[in-house]
Amino acid sequence: QVQLVESGGGLVQAGGSLRLSCAASGRTFSNYAMAWFRQAPGNEREFVAAISWSGTIRYYADSVKGRFTLSSDNAKNTVYLEMNNLKPEDTAVYYCAARLYVASGAVASTDYEYWGQGTQVTVSS
Repeated sequence: QVQLVESGGGLVQAGGSLRLSCAASGRTFSNYAMAWFRQAPGNEREFVAAISWSGTIRYYADSVKGRFTLSSDNAKNTVYLEMNNLKPEDTAVYYCAARLYVASGAVASTDYEYWGQGTQVTVSS
């Protein structure tokens, strides 16, 4: 059974940084893509970024390009989202997700099969 567990959320001032972690377990993830989505109150869940398990393919939403960076540690089965220069509009619950095979067009929540429970990120102005 696949499990994704997020951690690292919290409260930070605008301009600050946070690093989110997503620990995956339950199967071999070598052919999987891992992604981060976020959902603010009253909004739909939106794509943030995705990475192939090998780390060789990464793509980002335009709203976070240049500020957020994905990385992976295969030995720890963990994916990281480094978030810099955070803005109040980045405030949301951040979710880790997984799907078989990476695809740059896979930016809808329905494209992903497995989900974590989410971690809250709050950016104060």
